[in-house]
Amino acid sequence: MLGNLLTLLATALSLLVVDIIFPGVDLANFPTALIAAAAIGVVNASVKPVLSALAMPLNFVSLGSFSLVVNGLCFWLASVLIPGFRVSGLLAFILGPVILSFVNTFISKYFAEKYPATMNSTSVNKELPQ
Repeated sequence: MLGNLLTLLATALSLLVVDIIFPGVDLANFPTALIAAAAIGVVNASVKPVLSALAMPLNFVSLGSFSLVVNGLCFWLASVLIPGFRVSGLLAFILGPVILSFVNTFISKYFAEKYPATMNSTSVNKELPQ
């Protein structure tokens, strides 16, 4: 439970960094960033697999580059669902999710090192019972 909250917090903080870097990504405030982080998680879990399956031929022809468009569509769709979160412009559409992913990786790694028992079990070295 705490691991899920830390993941949500890491994504919200990452969204705030993307908001600072790209003028096309606008967040009203931190609570909006938290709600947008949850929306991105829901969109990535529900819509992205369908879009990825439908875009597989284009992804194959473009040698995987079309996946940036799929990520951008999911990022934009989350912004449509949440008032106070806006994505406008091609640069924010394509590079916003990329920067979000990089920043989220570093923040999540920090949380995993700081609170190892609460994060994903694959990142924690557990002793086997003897």
